Amino acid sequence: MPEFSHCPLCGGFDSLPFHTDKRRVFERCQTCLLVHVTPEYYLEPAAERAEYDKHQNSVHDAGYRKFLSRLSQPLVERLPVGARGLDFGCGPGPALANILTEAGYYMDLYDVFYQPDQTVLEKKFDFICATEVVEHLHHPRLIFDQLWGLLSPGGYLGLMTKLVRDETAFTQWHYKNDPTHVCFFSRDTFQWWAGENEAKIEFIGADVIILNK
Repeated sequence: MPEFSHCPLCGGFDSLPFHTDKRRVFERCQTCLLVHVTPEYYLEPAAERAEYDKHQNSVHDAGYRKFLSRLSQPLVERLPVGARGLDFGCGPGPALANILTEAGYYMDLYDVFYQPDQTVLEKKFDFICATEVVEHLHHPRLIFDQLWGLLSPGGYLGLMTKLVRDETAFTQWHYKNDPTHVCFFSRDTFQWWAGENEAKIEFIGADVIILNK
């Protein structure tokens, strides 16, 4: 009999081995189809932050601004000027928040390492954005529920993350090699979550997901 393990997104106990490389074992939940590693592969907080400290992302970098526009532009198309937003997981240089502030939005920041002011998470928002964040989450169910609760009715949750296609592509996928990447979502996973939470969902391009409350 296979040994089932716990899914950090749906909470089920029906995850099975999906792929193994030299460093980690990846499992896939049979309910929500999240691909994930088990907690023994999570980095300690100091080691995790050390990885993030290596990132050099500047709002003045034209290439990085273009990358972030894949999420910022669809949000601007859906939101009135003056809407209040949260850049969740903003990192040490909150470039997306700066871009959206320039466009006329009021932005708050939160990041567990770089902007850890918990009082921000007591507010309500018209939109929340998280770029290259959800793949790092040790407790995605808890965080998704929290963010959804912070959204006002009609609000938008905008995400950027690379999506799992299939097992064959996963074996060659560079995205899985980052030791801070512990959860890997597919379209099916997001559609499952949207169904569970009565959310409208849009997929834009290869890696942008917008959920409407």
